[in-house]
Amino acid sequence: MYRTHTCGELRGTDEGKNVILSGWIERIRDLGGVKFIVLRDRYGKTQVVVNPGSSVYSIVNNISREDVVQVEGIVRKRPAEAITPEPTGEIEIVASELKILSKSELPPFYPGDDVSEEMRLKYRYLDIRNPKMMNNLILRHKLAFATREYLSNNNFLEVETPYLTKSTPEGARDFLVPSRLKKGNFYALPQSPQLFKQILMISGIDRYFQIVRCFRDEDLRADRQPEFTQIDIEMSFVHMEDVINLAENLIRYIYKAIGIELPEKFDRITYNEAMEKYGSDKPDRRYGMEMVDLTEFFKNSDFKIIKEVLERGGSVKGFKANIPMSRKIADEYSEFVKGFGLGGVLWFKLENGQITSTTAKYLENEYKAIAEKYNMNEGEVFIIAAHDNRERMNEALGALRLKVGKQYVKVSGFDALWVVDFPFLEWSEEEGRFVARHHPFTMPYIEDLEGGVELSKVRAHAYDMVINGFEVGGGSIRIHRRDIQEKVFDIIGLTKEEAKEKFGFFLDALQYGVPPHGGIAFGLDRLAAIAAGVDNIREVIAFPKTSSGTCLLTNAPSAVTQFQLDELGIALRQNQ
Repeated sequence: MYRTHTCGELRGTDEGKNVILSGWIERIRDLGGVKFIVLRDRYGKTQVVVNPGSSVYSIVNNISREDVVQVEGIVRKRPAEAITPEPTGEIEIVASELKILSKSELPPFYPGDDVSEEMRLKYRYLDIRNPKMMNNLILRHKLAFATREYLSNNNFLEVETPYLTKSTPEGARDFLVPSRLKKGNFYALPQSPQLFKQILMISGIDRYFQIVRCFRDEDLRADRQPEFTQIDIEMSFVHMEDVINLAENLIRYIYKAIGIELPEKFDRITYNEAMEKYGSDKPDRRYGMEMVDLTEFFKNSDFKIIKEVLERGGSVKGFKANIPMSRKIADEYSEFVKGFGLGGVLWFKLENGQITSTTAKYLENEYKAIAEKYNMNEGEVFIIAAHDNRERMNEALGALRLKVGKQYVKVSGFDALWVVDFPFLEWSEEEGRFVARHHPFTMPYIEDLEGGVELSKVRAHAYDMVINGFEVGGGSIRIHRRDIQEKVFDIIGLTKEEAKEKFGFFLDALQYGVPPHGGIAFGLDRLAAIAAGVDNIREVIAFPKTSSGTCLLTNAPSAVTQFQLDELGIALRQNQ
C-alpha cells in the first residue's frame, strides 16, 4: 500500500506505531547530520526524521522540494520544546524506508509563494497545493454537500437539465455551439435552467434542485465568470414567503456546516428603501453611513448651484461619515461622482464645535441645522450632493459611500438581508424599450399591471438575498398563466411571432395545467468567496478564467482546424 495514514492524521496517541505516509516534499532541513523532511498532502503536514547511518540517509540527497515520496517509519513524540501548534505538531516519524515515487522539476514557484495571479493561474496545479487554496476548495465542497443534504431532507429532487439548448436571448449574451448535423443551426449553453425548471413544475416534480453550471458571455468582474455554478431551486404551490423561508433556512444551514453563524432572521427592505438609503440594491450595511434627504434644509437657500437644482424639481441628499476631510479629498470625491453624471459634492465638518467647510460662508446656517438634526459628533463629516435626477444621485452617492467605507471603515461579521419589491421592468437605452429587470417569467404585481400604474413603477414578486454587499441569490414567483405571460411578452416588445419563435415550446406547456410556483438561484461561487473571506471568486474556483475570459492553464479559447470549421459549415471572416 502507498499509505496507512494521511499527513494530517497522526497524533501523540499513535506513538510507537509503524506507519506509511505518501505526499509531497514541503521542505528539507539539515541540522548538522540529522535531516528533517516536512511531508505534505491535502490533509496536512508531518515531520519526518532521517538519522545519519540509516538505510535511507543517502536517498535524501537525491530528493528536492515537490518530489512525491513514500516514507515508512515509527511514530515518536517530539521533545516538549519542539512541539508546534499544528495538529501533527506533537509527533514525528523516524524513517526506516523512503521511496521516490515521482521527481519534480524546479517549479516556477513553490506553493504559497507571493507571485502574480497570472502565474498562479498558468500553473494552477501548483497553486492548488497551497493549503490556503486547497482549503477554499474544501470549503466549497462542504457548502455543496450541505446543500444536497438539506434539500434532499426537505423532499427536493435533484434533476439534471440540458447543457445544449435553445438560444433565448432575453438577458446576457449566449455562448453558441454550432451543430455539425444541422449546419447553420446552433445550440446555446444555458444562462440558467430557468425554463426547464419551470417545465419540471408543470411536470409535477413539485420540488426541484440542481447544482448546475451556467454560462453567460458577458464582461467579467471580480464576482463574475463566463461559467459559474448555481444552486438552482424551484417549488410548486408556494407564495413568496414560502420560498424566502426555505432559502433563508438553507443558507443558514450550509454556512453553519462550515462554522459560520448567520442571523436567526434576515432583515427585509424594499428595493426603493435600499436605493434611497444606500444607493444600491445590494447594500453592505456594515459601513453605516445611511443616505438621508436634506432637501428641506436648502429650500430657502440662495446658493446658486443648489437653488438651480431645486428650481428644476431636484433634491439634495447626503451621508454622515467619521473620516478625514480636506479640500484635496473633497476634490477627489467630486471627480468620482462626476463619473456618474453629478457636478460634484459639497461637504462640511464639525471641528472644535464649529462648522468647517470651503462653502461654510454661503451655507453655514444650513450646515448647522443638519449637524443638529443628525447629532454630528466632533470630527464627523457630512458629504452632500444635489441633482434633478434622483436615481442618478442615489447611484452616485451610494458608490461614493461604498468607496469611503472600504477606505476608512473596518468591518467584520455577516450582514444578511432580503431586498424585495423590485421594479418589474427597466428601460434599456441600448434597445430603446422596456426589458424585464430579472427575467420575463417573473410574476408582476397584477394590481399594478392592471391598475394603470406607470410601467416603470410596476412591482415584481422578486427577491434578492444580499450578504455583505453581494447579491448571493435571486428569485421570484413565476408567471403560471399563459395570458399573463403573453401580455408580458407584448409589454417588452416581442411580437406574437417572435414570442412563438423564441418561447413557443414554453407557451405551449403553459396550456396544460400549471401549478403556482416560484424559486431562487444562489451563486455557489459567491457564497464560497464570502465564507472564505476573499474578494474574488477566482479564489474558490479550481480552474477559473481571467478577466478577459482566458484559461491560462490550457490557453482556451484557441483556434481550431480548418477541417473542424468545414465540418460545421463555418467560414471565418478576417478582421479588417
